[in-house]
Amino acid sequence: MNKGELIDVVADATGITKSQASDAVNAVFDGIEKTLKKGDKASFVGFGTFQKSHRAARDGRNPATGATIKIAAKNLVKFKAGKALTEAMN
Repeated sequence: MNKGELIDVVADATGITKSQASDAVNAVFDGIEKTLKKGDKASFVGFGTFQKSHRAARDGRNPATGATIKIAAKNLVKFKAGKALTEAMN
């Protein structure tokens, strides 16, 4: 499923226009993004938790030449599925 398909599902399920559904989906994504940027986690009971994680700088290797390279530190987003979502998959 991509964002467009999610917007279609929201519009059909709620009976609102696709434009309104797009605004709603974008608002949810923006809210999650702002929460993660602050360093907090976004938890949705039964669905899962989005959390910001930091990966430290490290040395790596160029697979083509074998030369050692520096890989910069960066922030990642990790998702842990909730119990209800996990059970629905099994």
